[in-house]
Amino acid sequence: MYDRSFRIGPAGALPPAIKNLILANVIIWFMEVVNRGLGNFLIVNFALSPADVIYHFKIWQLVSYMFLHDPSGIMHILFNMIFLWMFGVELEREWGTREFLKFYFITGIGAGIFNLILSPATTIGASGAIYGVMLAYALRWPNRMIYIYFLFPVKIKYFVGFLALLQFFSTFGPYSDGIAHAAHLGGIVVGYVYLKYWHLFYKLKTQLGGQFKNKTSASKMKYSKGRSDKTEYYRKVIDDLLDKINRIGYLNLTEEEKKLLDEGSRYLREHEKQNNNN
Repeated sequence: MYDRSFRIGPAGALPPAIKNLILANVIIWFMEVVNRGLGNFLIVNFALSPADVIYHFKIWQLVSYMFLHDPSGIMHILFNMIFLWMFGVELEREWGTREFLKFYFITGIGAGIFNLILSPATTIGASGAIYGVMLAYALRWPNRMIYIYFLFPVKIKYFVGFLALLQFFSTFGPYSDGIAHAAHLGGIVVGYVYLKYWHLFYKLKTQLGGQFKNKTSASKMKYSKGRSDKTEYYRKVIDDLLDKINRIGYLNLTEEEKKLLDEGSRYLREHEKQNNNN
């Protein structure tokens, strides 16, 4: 399969979900920094507090905590947004905005639940969801290279695997460093379970409802040389495959379907680039 192993964080306009997530996080962080009174109000009411969620039923904190970052410095939000851009752009372009946002919030909420169970500390930040995005990227393009400190090349699958082990031992270790390792671990675990086993939930739901349908097979989606519009063919194929991903998750596509998705996405990107250059 074609694999641009050197490329992370593709060029071009940001897709809608990534653009709006970054914009929302930056605006809220700026509000925290400029008005400390407002910042304190946001932390007290919208940070993820186990006591508030469990005893006062402030369920919204499972979502709102993802949009708050440390106002005392820029590094927390800076690294989160860089990683969201690096690993999220291609996923959104391939999955579609709706599926990407669903995955982002499921992993973020799951990370928050992990943190409620495993840690008594109040938590803020998008890191849990971003760890889920990084896992999805590593599963989709495992052999792509990243450079640690811009010097040491390592395949993304090994990098994310190391991070997963680090978060596990940090979560259950005897020492605390003030970092929400439980949320990071939760984002990884929930992301993997979602990508791997969502199809089981879908099958159960459709079978109980008596609406089980045969899924689209890539073997039925062959391009005919006699067709005049290859672009429309690939758009239809990708729409069908994205619908299937929305139902059962990317990992449950066949290898043929994954190859067809990669091939069609590459063709449409090149076709769009040619049109823009003309």
